[in-house]
Amino acid sequence: MPEVVFAPSILAADFGRLVEEVESVKEVAESVHVDVMDGHFVPNITIGPVVANSLKDSDRVEVPLSIHLMIEDPWKYGPEFDVDSEDLIIFHSEVTDREPELIERLRNQGSKVGISQKPASPVEDVIPLLEDLDEVLVMGVEPGFGGQEFMPETLERIEKLKDVIRSNGYDTVVSVDGGMDPSTVGQVVEAGADKIIAGSAIFGKEDRVKAVEDMKAALT
Repeated sequence: MPEVVFAPSILAADFGRLVEEVESVKEVAESVHVDVMDGHFVPNITIGPVVANSLKDSDRVEVPLSIHLMIEDPWKYGPEFDVDSEDLIIFHSEVTDREPELIERLRNQGSKVGISQKPASPVEDVIPLLEDLDEVLVMGVEPGFGGQEFMPETLERIEKLKDVIRSNGYDTVVSVDGGMDPSTVGQVVEAGADKIIAGSAIFGKEDRVKAVEDMKAALT
């Protein structure tokens, strides 16, 4: 199988010691995934720019941030995140019908830009945007809460997106979030995933490095 990268999701981390939690995965993380939820677009409230920016400003956080905006107004709140060229901001296609303009607005902050969808949204809606995106995030569960079981129908969405990316020679990364653990990573990588986002399967373990290594081993 092709080489993949891992982005531990702090949704499952101990928020009372967040910097230490991020430090615990730095040697195996391509980036750290930050789930931003507003209680409207998804039925949960997590964190916002204040917490994410404090991580960005910490000299102990050495990995890029992947900021997943599961919110109704990325136009307003997206620019409030401190980002640079190594970081990524992801918004949801369902919250706007002006995706190209929002991509440009977020990219003007200096970061990479990605898009995601809820599992029931038509994957065809994001295909015309792939050329202008750094990443497309496929949700393997309904967004809002960690620890859910992977939805097998996700595999078809990954395959469709990867086929378009390959056939057109795009550099767009396909990432998958939700239900990722050693029993599921092989399926999504075989379908075309380049990046695995996992929360409970990493931060739910005492040895976070071993947790990632166990998922890598499941790919061989």
